[in-house]
Amino acid sequence: MSSKTGKAGKAAGGKAKSRSSRAGLQFPVGRIHRHLKNGNYAQRIGAGAPVYLAAVMEYLAAEILELAGNAAKDNKKTRISPRHIQLAVRNDEELNKLLSGVTIAQGGVLPNIHNILLPKKSSSASKSE
Repeated sequence: MSSKTGKAGKAAGGKAKSRSSRAGLQFPVGRIHRHLKNGNYAQRIGAGAPVYLAAVMEYLAAEILELAGNAAKDNKKTRISPRHIQLAVRNDEELNKLLSGVTIAQGGVLPNIHNILLPKKSSSASKSE
């Protein structure tokens, strides 16, 4: 057995199957494993680490895209723009905490008018009576 092929390698006669498809993921497990190895995060990287990381990244991406899609639909748009991603992230408490130090380019800010700046209706109406 060569060093490149594993236990269920091509030598066994089976068709090659990606680790992403084995794990049922869309994100590339092999590429994430390569980046973990080349990033000098640790001397050794286990086989399960890139699968777990790919699953977490895929979940976060799906969550953000779902909320951004809802924001785009609310604004009667068919495409998700950075503005929709910003609205989705900042309106979700947990995503906002996770991405609190992140600036989204072309995202803008949440519409918000401070209470002090609003005109006082009740006090002026009671004084006139």
